[in-house]
This record gives sequence, C-alpha cells and structure tokens, in this order.
Amino acid sequence: MVLTNASNSSIAWLAFTVAIVTLLGLVLLILMAIFGEPFGMLNDICIGLAALLSIALAWVLLPLHQARSPQLALPATILVILGAILVVVGSALSISGKTGFVLAGLYMAAGNALIGLWVLSLNQGNPWPHGVVVLGLIAGAVMALGLATVPGIFMRTDSFSTSSWLTWVGQMGFFGYAVLYPVWCLRLWNLLKAA
Repeated sequence: MVLTNASNSSIAWLAFTVAIVTLLGLVLLILMAIFGEPFGMLNDICIGLAALLSIALAWVLLPLHQARSPQLALPATILVILGAILVVVGSALSISGKTGFVLAGLYMAAGNALIGLWVLSLNQGNPWPHGVVVLGLIAGAVMALGLATVPGIFMRTDSFSTSSWLTWVGQMGFFGYAVLYPVWCLRLWNLLKAA
C-alpha cells in the first residue's frame, strides 16, 4: 500500500510514535495546569520531539506522496522541516524562559500549522480508506489555523490580554496538533500495520 523503501510496518510504528509522544505532551500539559512544573517543560520537550518525528514521517511517506502529487510532495515535505524548526524554537524559548509561554506558543502553533499543510497535501486524493483521509484533511485544516499566529510572532505578542483576534484563531490550531493529528497518526498506524 505504501511505495517506499521502508516497510509498511516501520512507517506504521513511526506514525504510532508520533501519536504517543504528542498525546503524552497533552497529558503533561494537563498535569502542568494542575501541578505546575516540571510538567510544562516536559510538555515543551514532547511538542518539539513530535515535530521532529513528523519530519521523519514525512520523509518515509515522501515516495508515496510524490507518486500521487509530484509537484506538491517535496514543497510539502519542506514545510514539515520548516514547521518543525519553528516548533523547536518555540519549545526552546519556553524552556529557557527567554520569552513567555504565549509567544513561545505562537511559534509552536505556526510551526504545527506548516506540518498541518503537509497533512492536508498528503491526504488530498489519497487512496487510503475514506475515514483516514477525511480525518487527515480535517486535522490538517485545523492545524493550519495556527498560521493566524504569524502576525503575533512579528509583533512579539506575549500576553493573552494584548493578543489580537488572529492570535485567538491561531490558538484553535492547538486542537488540530494536540488531538486530531495524533488520532490521525493512530489511524495511519492501524492501516499500515495491517498492510
């Protein structure tokens, strides 16, 4: 089903790992809200790691993507790399305390939005089962809302009280990368491990 040098099983387990690391980050965020640190720092690490793992996932799926969308596959993969860099920068800013968590989160949202554009591109016209494709399209579209945080990055917005409505729209991308994206990765894992 997947035409790459890597086996379906390897790709499946990589998708599973992305999902688990992302969901672990969500659990750590909830624990941070309840108990405080060090759960926030651990959440930031998970968010950055999941973004880096997304590069690997995009890379192993690149041959399949190129077979269907030769013009979009490489640019979409480059977006994943750029997105992961932004996410890691946001994680590093948060962990180091060089910015507040709001501005750091804007970097993470924008980076995950670029990863979401890859998810959209990969699922567009994909012959995978309908449910996997639709979930991928929805996850990618919701993640892409994070692009609305870009003006806040340039304006160095670091407080919710000074955030524009665009920042709030961009923050909705959180649901895409924290919930929908890992669920899509789990669906992809389930699909490919059986292939």
